[in-house]
Amino acid sequence: MNAVEHPRGPRIGPGLAAGVTEDVIRTQVHTFYARVREDEVLGPVFNAAIDDWDEHLSKLCDFWSSVLLVTGRFKGSPMAAHARTPGVEVAHFPRWLDLWRDAARRVCRPEAADLFIAKAEMIGESLKLGLAVSRGEIPPLNR
Repeated sequence: MNAVEHPRGPRIGPGLAAGVTEDVIRTQVHTFYARVREDEVLGPVFNAAIDDWDEHLSKLCDFWSSVLLVTGRFKGSPMAAHARTPGVEVAHFPRWLDLWRDAARRVCRPEAADLFIAKAEMIGESLKLGLAVSRGEIPPLNR
């Protein structure tokens, strides 16, 4: 695995071996959220919750850079952000993941797409569980 230069020293991230770069992350995030904004189910939820899309997309690029390249740039709590956002429902996650998978397969080489998808599926499951618990709901079984 390759290392990324970081102010605190070299970092090793799972994205490096798959060919993920900051440009790939930016393209994935921007492609995906362009589709989300237009989606009939997700669009109204996200568009109502996000005032500054440029700022939000930058934050999401930092998030994915931290996840895949271990840059440590992201500062925040995705669980808290989603839990306090009106209209976010556990039922939205399958659609979110379908759009994410499609974007990844369109814009990334296969190894990078597979990694983006695997990480998003793990994150999605964690968010679904966290939302259900925070709302006192029993999370759906994923079979």
